[in-house]
Amino acid sequence: MNTPENVRPWGRYDILDCGDGYQVKRITVNPGGRLSYQRHEMREEYWVILSGRVQFTLDDVETEHGPGAVLIIPIRSKHRLACISDTPAVFIEVQRGDYLGEDDIERFSDDYGREGTTSPHG
Repeated sequence: MNTPENVRPWGRYDILDCGDGYQVKRITVNPGGRLSYQRHEMREEYWVILSGRVQFTLDDVETEHGPGAVLIIPIRSKHRLACISDTPAVFIEVQRGDYLGEDDIERFSDDYGREGTTSPHG
């Protein structure tokens, strides 16, 4: 049985909407799960935390956040999110840019052995 594309080692993502220059996703990160440390050349992202506690890293600065936090990721900024709560962290990701393809990912560190790749989702 193949794993669906939207399921990742850290959790899953679901595309909620997309249009010219934007895409909206709901991302669920399992307790202890962590996205790769990555950046994008062609898009900025806005994350709104809905549930759980997260550790957010932006250009090597770590902060902790809970529901209601709005996190802004400028183009070419290194970023990562980890779930630090006992329940999944859920957030909405709004991507904006001229190109939103999944191959616009440069990884610097990854808990799941995907460093340096440009493949679907962090």
